[in-house]
Amino acid sequence: MDISSDESSFARASALAAELRALVGKLKRRLREQAGGGDLTPSQVSVLLRLEKEGQATTSSLARAEGMRPQSMATVIAALEAAKLVSGAPDPADGRQTLLSLTETCRQWIQEGRAARQDWLSRRLQARLSRDELETLAAAIGLLKRIADD
Repeated sequence: MDISSDESSFARASALAAELRALVGKLKRRLREQAGGGDLTPSQVSVLLRLEKEGQATTSSLARAEGMRPQSMATVIAALEAAKLVSGAPDPADGRQTLLSLTETCRQWIQEGRAARQDWLSRRLQARLSRDELETLAAAIGLLKRIADD
């Protein structure tokens, strides 16, 4: 294999990486628009998703997991509690701690947001892509999974 071929391959991969990164960012923004995320900050969304995935947690454990100072996390949690998205209850193992969890309102909001994004994307794919293009997309998704998986 010659050096110019390696350089050409790297240049092509680099250009594709830049294009893919920009496209994924645009798609992410479009999907976010469909869900009606309101005025939540990225930190607030991250905390909600962590609580959904991992279950109850304390403010300090959330701060560690998110790489934030506990005081900063307390501000995030206060805003989520005020919006009725998170609630706290005493930790049965240690009454001095408060375990935070998603409210039912929040769970419903997350579910509705996901459904809206899924519906928008499904309709968009059906309206804009031919059957053959959908098959090409399916193959590309397989390739993207190989890139993303560890």
